[in-house]
This record gives sequence, C-alpha cells and structure tokens, in this order.
Amino acid sequence: MALKPLADNTPEQLAAWHQQFMASKIEPNILPKAEELLARHRTKGDTLLIITATNRFITAPIAERLGVDHLIAVNPEVNQGRYTGRVSGIPSYREGKVTRLSQWLEQQDISLDGAWFYSDSHNDLPLLEKVDHPVAVDPDDTLRKVAEERQWRIMSLRD
Repeated sequence: MALKPLADNTPEQLAAWHQQFMASKIEPNILPKAEELLARHRTKGDTLLIITATNRFITAPIAERLGVDHLIAVNPEVNQGRYTGRVSGIPSYREGKVTRLSQWLEQQDISLDGAWFYSDSHNDLPLLEKVDHPVAVDPDDTLRKVAEERQWRIMSLRD
C-alpha cells in the first residue's frame, strides 16, 4: 500500500514531488547536531550506513544529502522503468532489518566489531543489541526505559 503511489504516477511526477519534499520537509529538519555527529564518525573513518523501514525512493536522496554512502531500505520493485507497487527482496523492517544488515555485512566482508548504532525507536532494539555502542537518540518512551535499564547512552540531537 505504501508503494502504490509510486506505481500510480510517472517517474517525472515522482521526481518533481521528491524534489519538493526534500526542499520543504527534509532540508528544514536536518539537524546541525546530526551533521556534526556524522562528521565525527566520518573523520574517524567509520563506515556510515542508514538502515530504515522507509522505502529507497524516499530515503536515497536523504542519505545522499547527508553524505551517507550506504543505505539499507525497502526496495520498491521496478519493471521496465516504472514502479510496480510491490517490494523487491526482503523488506527492511522488523526482523527484516537484521536479516538485511547481516547480508550487507557479509557482502561488504565487515563485522560489527566496535560499531555504533543510533535509533529513536524501540523497534530497533534487535539492532541496538547487536552493536558495541548502542545509542538512544531522542528515544520513544519504551526505548528510553530499556536504554536506562541497560545503561546505554541517551542523547538528543534537538537540544
């Protein structure tokens, strides 16, 4: 259902809407502290990866704008240059995020040793539990409670 608008509209219309979306919704909400955090990791030589349950059509330009080279997102199926409205491959939500991350790590021939993971949602607990440095960022109430119990770092990018 979330991918149906991609199938119902032309690539040209989608591109125009996406450009407007980036300018009106994303750009004004890019937080300076988030960019500083990414820059610190980049300077340290860390591999930057966004993993999201949102589709690649929406998130690829955001990752590009943030200078994040790697993205795991829901891949909308494309047939003959048009979106079909279906998902291609394993969707990156719930347990699919862990599956897709494991596949990506294997393809890149890297491990999570020393990795950081930042999330605002309790839905990402399986990923937070996999890394050496889990960080709850402006967390929802459930994630905040778990992070406090486990003494994970809690931070805000909004302050």
